[in-house]
Amino acid sequence: MAALALSPLAAQAERFAAIVTTVIDGDTVWVRPERGGAARPVRVVGIDAPEICQRFGATSRAELTALVHRRRVVVMSNKRDGNDRVLARLRLGQQDVGEWMVSNGFAWSYRFRGNPGPYAQEEKHARAARAGLWADKDPVMPRDFRVQNGSCRPR
Repeated sequence: MAALALSPLAAQAERFAAIVTTVIDGDTVWVRPERGGAARPVRVVGIDAPEICQRFGATSRAELTALVHRRRVVVMSNKRDGNDRVLARLRLGQQDVGEWMVSNGFAWSYRFRGNPGPYAQEEKHARAARAGLWADKDPVMPRDFRVQNGSCRPR
């Protein structure tokens, strides 16, 4: 237990309440910490939502907006990504936001090196129910979309 407390991951762990000020897409929001300070970007860890210019991208963002915009969430983070976004689980009351997005078919469980991700069961159930993006016969994963089409950002 003492070794865990001294590990770099534990030292960087952060938990704070915040208000969601902006929803960028289906897996990225900006939050303003309740304790004060500047708003900061947060990437919802464990999910991969469609790119904003991809089929279901706008729907994914709209659903996340309806769920969390201007609401109080608890941010539970232990790292940042290459874009200096906080990587975090978000809780809205007792609801895990990433779990909700995947369960309702608005995001994939984030896969990495053969690991099906933290919400694999929720994705399986959403697929079976043909919920959200699973209404499409063969939805394209965001990473495959980026390889085929590049970034959604204007050039």
